[in-house]
Amino acid sequence: MERKVRVRFAPSPTGALHLGGVRTALFNYLFARHYGGDFLLRIEDTDQTRYVAGAEEYIIESLKWCGLTVDEGVGVGGEYGPYRQSERKEMYKQYALQLVESGNAYYSFDTAEELDALRKECEGKGETFIYNAKSRGRLKNSLHIPASEVEQLLASNTPYVIRFKMPENENLILQDIIRGEVHFNSSLLDDKVLYKSDGMPTYHLANIVDDHLMKITHVIRGEEWLPSLPLHVLLYKAFGWEDTMPEFAHLPLILKPVGNGKLSKRDGNKMGFPVFPMEFTDPATGEKWHGYKEDGYFPEAFINMLALLGWNPGTDQEIFTLDELSKLFTLEHVNKSGARFNPDKAKWFNHKYLVAKPDSELATQVGELLTADHLAFDRPKVERICGLMKERYNFVSELYEDCRFFFVAPTEFNEKDSKKYWKEETPALMQELLEVLKSIDDYSFANTEQVISAWINEKQLGFGKVMNPFRVAIIGAAKGPHMFDVIEIIGKEETIQRMEKALASL
Repeated sequence: MERKVRVRFAPSPTGALHLGGVRTALFNYLFARHYGGDFLLRIEDTDQTRYVAGAEEYIIESLKWCGLTVDEGVGVGGEYGPYRQSERKEMYKQYALQLVESGNAYYSFDTAEELDALRKECEGKGETFIYNAKSRGRLKNSLHIPASEVEQLLASNTPYVIRFKMPENENLILQDIIRGEVHFNSSLLDDKVLYKSDGMPTYHLANIVDDHLMKITHVIRGEEWLPSLPLHVLLYKAFGWEDTMPEFAHLPLILKPVGNGKLSKRDGNKMGFPVFPMEFTDPATGEKWHGYKEDGYFPEAFINMLALLGWNPGTDQEIFTLDELSKLFTLEHVNKSGARFNPDKAKWFNHKYLVAKPDSELATQVGELLTADHLAFDRPKVERICGLMKERYNFVSELYEDCRFFFVAPTEFNEKDSKKYWKEETPALMQELLEVLKSIDDYSFANTEQVISAWINEKQLGFGKVMNPFRVAIIGAAKGPHMFDVIEIIGKEETIQRMEKALASL
């Protein structure tokens, strides 16, 4: 019988959730949805020294903002809980001891100081110290200390760790869904610690035990975990869980916009773009990192952009809803090579989503900004403005900044534009235009265009000679949509007031 697809996103609460982490969550989510499976959230907090207060809540809130609904796990519950590793710590020891019993792991009593001394000694000879088959025979562990002495050390509470016994010189040919066959030789790998002296499992042990008990069918994670694959596969074999072992897929790195290496939070700081979904303040340092949410990105645009970092559907289509992505997503279309992050492309996605948004939805967001600025919110008027102007912007905040002139008369006039368009003969011309504007009752686009165009033609004036200074007078600068749209929206009274003010000021 084919197993139901079950995948997990298992971050550590050590800080804000990086862009790469969100993409890992997204690819797990899409894979689960594509195959009608479950998407789990597990918090891997076995390393208490790196725990950051508030990080777990931040992870949960970020996934919610991104629209990635968790089926089972922290904050949701489920039949395989608890889903926080620190709440499961009592059970890991029995699994570590099971490996010792079967001869796949052993007690190691070496102190940190002794191991440091060995590392330094090896460095002095230009070698790298590896705790494995080559070195373990001369170290302080249960593989060569007499059993009675081991019992004595354990009885006297001598600190120890439990290490995995890596087989000697074994060629491992392993499968990765994205990369195909990957080869490792066990002699180059070390005997990793599985259980620490503080009574906590390491990531390697907890991860395997939890994935097995939670019936995880596919492990989809970042490329940085590829070197751990041989250990994880050997652990499944050592436990006798080979038949239910998940399939593995290691996602490509997200690379810096320029230069080599993977994208880091420092790159974002340097180049002025966010690398976190939401704003995060480090409780230890007080350092604040800005997020896509606060920078005005739509969650759908952010997710769409992330989906195409390392995956493509095999077509030229770039705009997808989460539902469309779920239907199309397969791991076979994920690239092996790293995906270069492009901050301008992120803005392009947001622009596309902004233009596609209903004017009513944009008006609500602009309305919030108007209210914050203590300005009146007239919904039909704001909807009309959004429809008129949205094509030009990447963010609602930019749209709002540029459309404020609809709500607030200019208090000053752009110096460069005034010099360029407000000539010696302009005041007399604008005074005449003011009289024309006063004579019009119907301020619809069609009517004002007809009346003003007729007056310009009758006077044999150039269109630009009239409309450019008119624009400066009404808007305060040579920007904005068509002037007949502008005066229709602000109305006759406001248009005349602004003209009179400009004539008095300029």
